[in-house]
Amino acid sequence: MLLNTYEQNGRLFNMNFIEEAGTGVSGYRGELVLVQGEVGDSAGRRKPPVSVIEQAVILADAEKIKMLSGLLHDLAELEHFFSGYAADLATDATPIFFVVNAAKEMKISANGVTVDVIPLPEGLVWAELSDLLGLEKSDFKGQSSGEKIATVYDSLKSYHSGFSEVSWADALTCVTNAKRETRGAL
Repeated sequence: MLLNTYEQNGRLFNMNFIEEAGTGVSGYRGELVLVQGEVGDSAGRRKPPVSVIEQAVILADAEKIKMLSGLLHDLAELEHFFSGYAADLATDATPIFFVVNAAKEMKISANGVTVDVIPLPEGLVWAELSDLLGLEKSDFKGQSSGEKIATVYDSLKSYHSGFSEVSWADALTCVTNAKRETRGAL
């Protein structure tokens, strides 16, 4: 499975789970590494990643990512996604990224991949994705974690954002100074 390969290659970080989500597909929630940390010692262990997609929700089969959503703090980080993961995306997949500093909803195409971008200075990806697709808690009742991701994937098949398409260069100018506040124990 593709997600197991990612795990072996250190591309998954702060993993919540990888779980079978149906025949031949697996679901993942956690962080997806965009830029790995440098090697930190002679044993080859790496420092924490430089850039990640937080709160990532992924459904993948043995070879391709069928669905991906997650949180980015800076729209410019998408460049790492386009260069690092474009070849692994299924042709019918349109990732949905919630971006803290995005100024507006938009559709961006680069490196043969089209993604939807939605501003999200506060909130959780799973809750926002469920709301976007009109899914309720009852839609997930009795399902395993992997099956819940498959349910979201099934709902995404009929979802079309209708966002205006902008070039990558123009998208980089559609940002704000928004920063996400870190909350919790210090």
